[in-house]
Amino acid sequence: MSQANGGLVGPSGANMVALAAKHNSIPVVIISGMFKLCPMYPHEGQDTLNDLVSPSSVVDYSEMSDDLMSKVEFVNPIHDYIPPQLINLYVTNIGGFQPSYLYRLLAEYYHSDDWESFE
Repeated sequence: MSQANGGLVGPSGANMVALAAKHNSIPVVIISGMFKLCPMYPHEGQDTLNDLVSPSSVVDYSEMSDDLMSKVEFVNPIHDYIPPQLINLYVTNIGGFQPSYLYRLLAEYYHSDDWESFE
């Protein structure tokens, strides 16, 4: 889901991939339909956008008997927030746009009454 500020809520690990791409000067292009654009802004940070699941998909519980592993706290988020400065281009069904233009695009294509349902 793309946010109005140009950020993106993607699958877990996507932020790490975007950071690696920026470090290696590789552009990040997001391909999305207009229906995936959301007029919300991530005011409260990444934590409110995320759900956490059991770490069993990351580590086997049988390994937790080790003294070192028993002191590790595992966090397994479902989603990552990718800030707009890590995204170079959004390609939608109506064209390609910079992340900073998404708020304007949403204002052009959606009536302000539609935005109230998101609040």
